[in-house]
Amino acid sequence: MSMTGSIKESADDRLFTILNYIILFIFTITILYPLVYIVSASFSSSTAVISGKVWLYPVEPTLAGYEAVFKHRLIMSSFLNSVFYTVVGTTINVLFTLIAAYPLSRKDFMPRNSIMALFVFTMMFSGGLIPSYLVVKELGMIDTRWSLIIPGALAVMNMIIARTYFQTTIPDELLEAAQMDGCSDFTFVRKIVLPLSGPIIAVISLFYAVGHWNQYFNALLYVKHQELYPIQLVLRDILVQNEVDASMITDVADQAARDGLRELLKFSLIVVSTLPVLIIYPFIQRHFVKGMMIGSLKG
Repeated sequence: MSMTGSIKESADDRLFTILNYIILFIFTITILYPLVYIVSASFSSSTAVISGKVWLYPVEPTLAGYEAVFKHRLIMSSFLNSVFYTVVGTTINVLFTLIAAYPLSRKDFMPRNSIMALFVFTMMFSGGLIPSYLVVKELGMIDTRWSLIIPGALAVMNMIIARTYFQTTIPDELLEAAQMDGCSDFTFVRKIVLPLSGPIIAVISLFYAVGHWNQYFNALLYVKHQELYPIQLVLRDILVQNEVDASMITDVADQAARDGLRELLKFSLIVVSTLPVLIIYPFIQRHFVKGMMIGSLKG
């Protein structure tokens, strides 16, 4: 009997496939439309946005919103601050995570279970907001850049993912062979472990970077001077508190123009603040699925 013939799809299978496509299409539209609307509104005139004429495409296209973004007195400084927090913070996060995860993945590291229990304990129980603030204050980090980096230098969940990745990807036989050749632990990590850990490093780097880029609550607690604000805190002030006045935006003649420009500024700033993450993600997407799936296996 020939096995080359195709298997005929039943009516129930076709119905199931059609329903899947319909549900996925609706889900995709639900996700994409708000993004399309925000981008279209950012390029539309303030009159069109306020009157509700913008639905899918830009109406009366203009760059006034983006001009207002770069005229805002805090935008450029807050954008550069967010870049600093993201780059420096992610570097410290990844370094601390790898330093903690690799020893805990080694079977010959005797106290690893006890130390792991301490890490897990911090996931279950926390001192709370006030003790955390007092710790930051006593360390002298209030109103400094380090207050947004050091308190969250290590995420236990990311450390567990990296530890599991090391356990499932770096075989014990590879370590034994390296030790027989006279390789030290530091050389083994530098020349063998790190080159093989590209996927998991990409995954935890993305997690940490997005967290730093989107943070505003810690800045709201620990930062007082506007010169240290991250861009998300400025975005919050504009979206939630509508803190846009004549001193923040130049060349605005009257209150009506400021109100219209405020609406454009909201949408334009959302696009500007989201764009860096959208640009970075495609470069690490190929590592993301592999690192996440391997690192999430129970170890």
